[in-house]
Amino acid sequence: MADLIYPELSYRLIGILYAVYNRLGGGYQEKYYQQAVRHELLTAGIPFLEQVKCNLFYQGKPLGRYYLDFIVDHTIVVELKAASSFSKRDIMQVLNYLKQSNLELGILASFSRNSIFYKRILRGRSPYPD
Repeated sequence: MADLIYPELSYRLIGILYAVYNRLGGGYQEKYYQQAVRHELLTAGIPFLEQVKCNLFYQGKPLGRYYLDFIVDHTIVVELKAASSFSKRDIMQVLNYLKQSNLELGILASFSRNSIFYKRILRGRSPYPD
């Protein structure tokens, strides 16, 4: 079994996600959870970048761009959703973000109407067979 990477920061981030859900509750749009997470990160003094623009290239030619919700302490990608489950597309999205940002760990979190849940995703370790 692989060692847990960034355990202290991961624990703090998960605590922030649960604090947001416990204070705000379920049923809101993703943008409101993002604002609340931003507030909690600032309050906790955890450095982060928000809505980080990443350009996608193919053979040196631009294909498009996307935005990562958060990069926390220059080590962990945090992607937020407001849905009752994760899709394969959500997980692949985080894997692609990790590949493009050259980071090792992503936390995919979803705020649903009745709960919050999350998944730690490691770069290069897809939970899906090819």
